[in-house]
Order: sequence, then structure tokens, then C-alpha cells
Amino acid sequence: MSPQAVLVPLTDCQMIMTKMSIHMSHYARPLTVAAVLLATAACAVVPDDMRREVLNEGDVPLVMTSKPTPNDTPMTAKLICYGQRLEKSKRAPVSIAVGNIRDYTGKQSDVEGFMVTQGGALMAYTALGHLVPGVSLLERFDTQIADAELNYLANRQLGDGAEHETVDQQTGEVNQVQWKPYYGGSVLQSDYFIVGGITELNYNIQSGGAELGVNNVGAKGRLYTMNVGLDLRVVGTQTLKVYDTVSIQKQITGYEIGADVFRFFGSDLWDVNTGAKNQEPLHLAVRMAIEEALLEILPSVTDVAPSECQPGRPLAAADDPPEGKAAGDAPAVAGNG
Repeated sequence: MSPQAVLVPLTDCQMIMTKMSIHMSHYARPLTVAAVLLATAACAVVPDDMRREVLNEGDVPLVMTSKPTPNDTPMTAKLICYGQRLEKSKRAPVSIAVGNIRDYTGKQSDVEGFMVTQGGALMAYTALGHLVPGVSLLERFDTQIADAELNYLANRQLGDGAEHETVDQQTGEVNQVQWKPYYGGSVLQSDYFIVGGITELNYNIQSGGAELGVNNVGAKGRLYTMNVGLDLRVVGTQTLKVYDTVSIQKQITGYEIGADVFRFFGSDLWDVNTGAKNQEPLHLAVRMAIEEALLEILPSVTDVAPSECQPGRPLAAADDPPEGKAAGDAPAVAGNG
């Protein structure tokens, strides 16, 4: 070997491609090119940060890829913008809670269980969190811990490690006790609450495709669209008056492509299948629909519209207001009394 020669280690993908080129050299050139392209495509889909790591001594190595990231959507920037507009409006923040946003589609699978997320209320709380401090967000969905603490207070069982003064109502005597006195009124009232449900899941509202085969060599492609819909309303807590309702749907598109070869090349029988399919995440679509629904109904009780607030990433359609209605228009707010 020449002293100037340098050994360059081959990656797994490069070794596969080299071996394929050697073994297929006696076949037609187009087939060789096609095989090399397929091998190259297989290399391209492997994430750059995919690795195997042993997390604990003695464990088998695990496949690891990306790190956890914030679960933002294209609507997150619009929600944040709207929260800033609410804060700059100098209006007193309305107090908002979220009730149950159930799955009313009734779609289930014996293998996968519920087909639609059961966490609609949690998604709504996260979306409203982007509006704080423009709104005051109150917990009403899961109050088990708070209810237990208040029950302990009422039974004089809850303490904080310090002594507290109490006054005997009959004798006026001042006593030092271990339990925390509670005189009520610590839970803040809400002005409005959001409630509703996921009401539609339509699997195939449009689909189409094509398939072509010649001498057991073929390719195919398919495109399909489904949608999910939900209905939300904003309700006055003290009066139970419904201030606004909205129905939002989000279409979800997926595709599938493939190619296959099943034939003899010389004395060798080749059976090769390759393909790919992808679809917009169903539950991401639900989250985005909930976020859009909140942006539609909240102006009814805040008197502030999300005008000039745009999604962080371009969506399929522009957020243009309906003809004859200005972007800054917001319905008048009736008092919650």
C-alpha cells in the first residue's frame, strides 16, 4: 500500500450500496441504478441522531433519537399574540375555567381502544395558558387534591408545621393550635367556562390512487383525506348563559406510495417491495381545532379580537375575515349577571 493511501471507513449504507453494485453488475444498467437509488433512499430516512444507548448498567441498549421538545402547533404563535393583545387592552382579565371536553364520536377499536384523544380538556387548558396574563385561568377540571385539602381544613387535620392562634368563640380565649384555621373564601370564582366535545371522526371523505404494473414490475400511489370535528361553547358561570358557540373541523390528509418487482432476471427470481406512507397526526389535528375554536369564541366575552394575529407557520388557507367583517371586529359583551 502506498504511504499516501488513507483508509476511509465505510458506513453501513455505503457498504450495502457497494455490495449491491458488485453483485448486480451483470444485470441491466437501469436496474442497477434503480437499486442504488433505493439503497440511497433507505440511508436518507434514518435519523441523524439515531443511536443505541445503555441507560442503566446491565440493561440491553435502547434505540434513542430526538430529545423532548415543546409540543407547539402552527396555532401557538397566534394564541400568544392574542394573549398579548388581551394584556395590552388594559381590560380586567376574565376568569376562565374548562369543563369536560369529551369524545362523543363513539369510535373505538378492539386493538387500539379509543380512536380519538380523551384529553380535549387538557388541550384546551394548555391553549388558554398561552393567553395568561391576558386571562385568569382557574382549575375546575380536576379538583381532587384541592377538595381533599379543604376537607382536611374543615376537619382541623391540615397543618403546615407551625402553630396558629385561634379564638374561642364562647370564652374569647386565645389558643395555640397545630392545625390551620380556615374561614372560607380562598377559592376564586370563575366568570366563564369552556365546555363541549369532539363530535365527528369521518375516516374517508375522499380518496384516490393509481397502480401500474408491467411484467410483474409495478408502482402504486394512494391519497386519502379524513376529518375530525368538535363543538365548543363559552358559558357564564353564575348565570349559565351561553355566550357563544362554535363548530370547527380539520381535514387530515395522508398518502401511500410503493413499488414492487417480482420476476426473473436471468436465472434469479427477484422479489422486491418498497414504499412509504405518511399522514397528518390525528390528535395534533384535534389540538389545532380546539385552539382555533377558542380563538373564535373568546372574543365574545373578552371584547378583544385576535386581529393581525397569524399562525406561526403557514396553514392551507389564509386567515382572512369573512367579506363585510373587519378583522378587528368583536361582538359586544353582555354582562355575566
